[in-house]
Amino acid sequence: MALNVPVGCARLRASAPVRVRPIVAASANESPPRADVVDWVAATSSFFEKESRPIMLYDGVCNLCNGGVRFVRNNDRNRRIRFEALQSDAGKKLLRRSGRAPDDISSVVLVEKERSYIKSEAVLKIMEYIDLPFPQLAFFLRFIRDFAYDNVANNRYSLFGQSESCEI
Repeated sequence: MALNVPVGCARLRASAPVRVRPIVAASANESPPRADVVDWVAATSSFFEKESRPIMLYDGVCNLCNGGVRFVRNNDRNRRIRFEALQSDAGKKLLRRSGRAPDDISSVVLVEKERSYIKSEAVLKIMEYIDLPFPQLAFFLRFIRDFAYDNVANNRYSLFGQSESCEI
């Protein structure tokens, strides 16, 4: 069935009154918090109580990632960065703290007490911590850096292989 509307302004009229249900927004004070919701920042705050250094999360079975960890470790003269495999229990908790799924091993993550960085932002921040002068990478727009990062990350096992277990 086709509806013919003449060119120009058409006036629409409802044949019966329309009831609109009001949208009621629930206040945080109206219901108790759900028992299954975890505040991951609070749950992982112990990682930063005695130690304020950021934590680099990496894929523990990826040869490229392990090489990256060795590179950072060898160039971090002041030992500013800690390391944790994404696959470990601590790594999974810190992933959740960073707003990522606990089984997401697609990116290096740098977790600071107040903030987390992923993909190329994490790489740039790690270089900043270990005082490596690679400012030319920052000139590329983030989506271009992340595009290149994702292409390497998605093919890292086929390009660089993987090990049976985490080296560190």
